[in-house]
Order: sequence, then C-alpha cells, then structure tokens
Amino acid sequence: MELESLYDLLQLPKGVEPPAEEMLSQGGKKRYLPPTSRKDPKFEELQKVLMEWINTTLLPEHIVVRSLEEDMFDGLILHHLFQRLAALKLEAEDIALTATSQKHKLAVVLEAVNRSLQLEERQAKWSVETIFNKDLLSTLHLLVALAKRFQPNLSLPTNVQVEVITIESTKSGLKSEKLVEQLTEYSTDKDQPPKDVFDELFKLAPEKVNAVKEFADGVILLLLIGQLEGFFLHLKEFYLTPNSPAEMLHNVTLALELLKDEGLLSCPVSPEDIVNKDAKSTLRVLYGLFCKHTQRAHRDSMPRGAPN
Repeated sequence: MELESLYDLLQLPKGVEPPAEEMLSQGGKKRYLPPTSRKDPKFEELQKVLMEWINTTLLPEHIVVRSLEEDMFDGLILHHLFQRLAALKLEAEDIALTATSQKHKLAVVLEAVNRSLQLEERQAKWSVETIFNKDLLSTLHLLVALAKRFQPNLSLPTNVQVEVITIESTKSGLKSEKLVEQLTEYSTDKDQPPKDVFDELFKLAPEKVNAVKEFADGVILLLLIGQLEGFFLHLKEFYLTPNSPAEMLHNVTLALELLKDEGLLSCPVSPEDIVNKDAKSTLRVLYGLFCKHTQRAHRDSMPRGAPN
C-alpha cells in the first residue's frame, strides 16, 4: 500500500508517521481507531459512563481514573476494581513496577475475570497483550463485560459501534481492512422492559435512596429480618462488625437465603450487588419485607366479627 493512501485511510494528521512494515512482524496485525471513530459521541459517552462507574466503585480506595487508555493497562486498577466487584481477594502483588511484573499481575487478574465471566481465554475479546499495549477497544470490551456481570443496572449507551482500521503485514506488504466493532448491544425502545416502581423512584427522588447503602455489610439487614420474622440469629452465624468484603458478602448471602426461605424474594438478587451498594437491588429486598409486614399489620388492625 502506498504511503499517501495510508495517510488517507488512517486520517493521520501531518507530521505523524503511518506504521512501517518493519513495525509489524510477518503476519502481525494492529488495529487503529481513526479520529472520526474516537470523536463519535456514543463512543465518548460509553467511555465517560464506564469511567464514572469505576471511580464511584473505587471511591473508598481514593482511586481516580482519568483515561481508560492510559490508566488501565498495567493491571493495578483492574486488580482493585475486580476485587471490589467480586468481593474476593486475588493473590497478586499490590504494586508492580517493572513491565514483566505488571504483565504477570495483569495475567492473574484477567484469568480471574475470565473465570468469573465463565469465558475461555480464546472466547474473550481481550488478552494480556492487547490490554497491556493500551488497546482501547479491548479495554472497553473488558469493562463492558464486567459491568454487565456485576452492575447490570448500569445504563450503558446502546448500539455503540465504531469503524476500525486493521493493518496486517503480509509477504507482499501492508494490507489494510476496514471493520465495524460492536461494543454494546443493539436495542430499541420495544426491546426494553417496562420501567417499574423502582425506576420511577430513582428518577423522581434519587437523593432519597442513598440511605439504603447502609445495608451493604448485611448487619442491619440480618437484624431487621430477625426482628420482623421473630427468630434469633446467633452471633457465630454472621459477622457483627465485618472487616472485609468477604465477611460482608457472607452476611448478605445469609440474609438473602433467609428471605428466600421465607418466600420474600420476588426476583433474584445478587449478594454482590448489595455489597457493592446497588441501591435498586437493596430496595427490592427491603420492599419484600415491607409488603409482608404492612399486610400483616393491616390484617391485625381489622375489626373482628362478633362471636357466635
């Protein structure tokens, strides 16, 4: 391919050299995002939503992401993010300074992520090499998958797709190809389920739902269930002062099992969502308790019929 056509294809500004054949090994491929793709409003919105989600999740650890392309490659933030989302501890060094140790750390994290997502390595749209080489598309695929697994209520922009240029080194020179990369699922208004009472609550009074996040460690929830359902929970069965995500997850899991046994869970709720302070999931749990005991109180207050 001629130099001039590569400039046109990749939409490179003046002074920026297009890739040379010697930069790619024989049969090697590299993806490029042209400026028109990078500036696509939905593509920019997807990055913004994901960054806000990461920063909110990692707020207790005082971690701030400013660029998905530059801040995610070495595995450090992915390590903290996955541990908090999955409520588990990974056996990986906290600080990795060399490229070798960073790639090893990244490999440990991605292995755990793929296992959690029930993906084989060949099925994943990311790899240690692509993430470490700051491939933005691979990073976005990874973060979208994590969000769908651990934060399904996160409002990601739908049908985000961008044009990608793939350059491949062949025996006859550089070969280019234009492809469209689909990052989020296509949907229409007809495909969307009708919004329920919780959607309306979040829309009309979002500032009033923050209090439910106090149930994240499961302690208040367990004590409330015991009080309302009339049974005593021995202190050996749960952590009264949980000191780790794993202990919080134990408490919340126990609480959900108790609710399920009592027939108070009208829809599946993930204990990880409660631990991660997902307000909507927590409200659904509390609403089940509220409905049952409001109805009970109403029945108890009704006048009795005259004795025979």
